[in-house]
Amino acid sequence: MAETQKPQRFGNHLIVGISGTTLNDDDKRILNELKPIGVIFFQKNFRYDAPYEVWLQSFSELIDQIKLYSDRDSMFLTLDHEGGRVHRTPPPLTRFPHALLYKSKSREIAVATGVELKSLGINVSWSPVADIFSNPNNPIIGPRAFGETPQIAARGVLDYYLGLKDSGIIGCAKHFPGHGDTSTDSHLELPTLNLSVEELRNRELITFKALIEKQVPMIMTAHILFSKIDPNVPATLSKPILHTILREELGFEGVVVSDDLDMKAVSDMYTQSGTVAQTFHAGCDLFIVSRNLPSSSSERIYKIARDFSDSFESGSLSESVVEAARVRIEKLLAATPQYKPYCLDRNTLLQHSELAIACLFQSNNRT
Repeated sequence: MAETQKPQRFGNHLIVGISGTTLNDDDKRILNELKPIGVIFFQKNFRYDAPYEVWLQSFSELIDQIKLYSDRDSMFLTLDHEGGRVHRTPPPLTRFPHALLYKSKSREIAVATGVELKSLGINVSWSPVADIFSNPNNPIIGPRAFGETPQIAARGVLDYYLGLKDSGIIGCAKHFPGHGDTSTDSHLELPTLNLSVEELRNRELITFKALIEKQVPMIMTAHILFSKIDPNVPATLSKPILHTILREELGFEGVVVSDDLDMKAVSDMYTQSGTVAQTFHAGCDLFIVSRNLPSSSSERIYKIARDFSDSFESGSLSESVVEAARVRIEKLLAATPQYKPYCLDRNTLLQHSELAIACLFQSNNRT
């Protein structure tokens, strides 16, 4: 049991953010001591001040250093790369418009996006957004969704997921059980939705069900309180939502990953002991800590890791639950390609740029 009591074991369930374009001492310590199974990259990890070949080489060296300090040959190297305003990479990589405009070109755009992600060494895209643009006042989802109805959104997310798969990129459906109807931003506060399970079945769950039937390998949780289903905790910590609805009713057998634990909707909860155990028992396998909050020091990650190991010591965290999560994660990692970054040729980038323009033209002409 000694090994199970080490915070390092939490690394098998951790996706962590890196401070910049190179590793600082905190980065090195976290990577070396916790050995996270994956990294999430942001705009701050790319050199916007340099030409394409230079910033790509810099990013390639960053990946090499991450793997070296983590002592891992295989990792989840991940990026939020949806198009529209959710875009992290410098030129000349293509800035596709937001998903609501993709329509019949969803799969083609996903294939092109996958080609560009592979060229960075990225193997996991935190997409597609499986939410529905059902609330015009939604400040965080809106046109990131593929449609305003479940049927249109389901077609778009399926095409996009299959396009990523065609390109060799692992896709992740988000944000379960649905973020489209909120009127507040979970980056800033905890949204509440008063939807019943039956209402979710008739709308929000339709897109996720379609993706699960096509064996989407990862689903990301929503930091939202569904007061009629579980009035006590948001979906990320809710067994009725993650286990009863997602695992049992919808039959999802893949990896459940939390949205970023640094988001204000839940960040305070993860300073309290027992929260990690509750999240595992709810049905979550993998935890994202972006380190994007001003208060998100390295000590915050260690506090979460210690909560993990302390829960083992107290008996409040089940070995069988963690082991089942680890098996799901390792199975997915074994099927996740590891890419070496390379420069895309001019013609490929030009074709992708023309596709982005064609997408806008298609939308303007409503064809």
